[in-house]
Amino acid sequence: MVAVRTARTLGLALALCFFSGAFAGVGTAQEKKAEKAKSKLKISVPQDDAELQIEGKATKPTGTVREFETPDLEVNKAYEYTFSVTWRPNNYTTLTRTKSVEFKGGTADINVDLTKADPKAPDKAVIRWVPTPDDVVEEMLKLGSVKEGDVVYEPGPGDARMLIAAVKKGAKKGVGIEIDAKKAAEATENVKKAKLDEKIKIIEGDALKQGDYSEATVVLLYMGNEFNALLRPILEKQLKPGTRIVSHRFTMGDWAPDKTVPVKGADGDEYMLHLWTVKEKK
Repeated sequence: MVAVRTARTLGLALALCFFSGAFAGVGTAQEKKAEKAKSKLKISVPQDDAELQIEGKATKPTGTVREFETPDLEVNKAYEYTFSVTWRPNNYTTLTRTKSVEFKGGTADINVDLTKADPKAPDKAVIRWVPTPDDVVEEMLKLGSVKEGDVVYEPGPGDARMLIAAVKKGAKKGVGIEIDAKKAAEATENVKKAKLDEKIKIIEGDALKQGDYSEATVVLLYMGNEFNALLRPILEKQLKPGTRIVSHRFTMGDWAPDKTVPVKGADGDEYMLHLWTVKEKK
């Protein structure tokens, strides 16, 4: 097996630009004597203003298709570049996708498609927290039939208002997984103020990576369609039959909710709530 050599092992300073410029590289005298050639990178990204990094270095060009040139690389040597793209499909969701591509020095054209998710490297989603009004939270708990003995999980709990309300409703345990350190601290403080720190646990971390939802009997969501799509396979794999999932506004792709109800809020706005109940696996 040929060992993969990354750009970093060559000590390359990744100064990216269009074909008029290239990655700057420093090699040993022996490497300079070897046959070398450049490769053209053609990279497709999800949207025009997406932020692209190559080997951890930011790039400036925009557009859905971007072209770059590698430095001189040893012909037939194995290399690996890591590409990362960050974009905002809406004003509350930030998605990051990473992909590593192996190729041999001397390859004329290298196409990198970052418009499709890589199952080997799941997307990362960060959601800007927006509070759900307290009266709408109560309607979510009602729709999810939250009762005594339930274990309620919430990805991105923000200020922990949903978890606090669920435990006050009778749930024996609440768990929130919050990626924002400041929000995690705020949630923890609010739980303490409510004197529920023995029943509610706030975990600082990525709900798509650190969440084990297997003990949940209810999952509460107000995150976004993109986040729900990433969370769905995790929930489908981990949740027990009978577990209820309640989402404020957002759905789960083609997983149709068992029930959708409109709610007129105290503020006069209309809110849409969705309920799924996990079925026995066939």
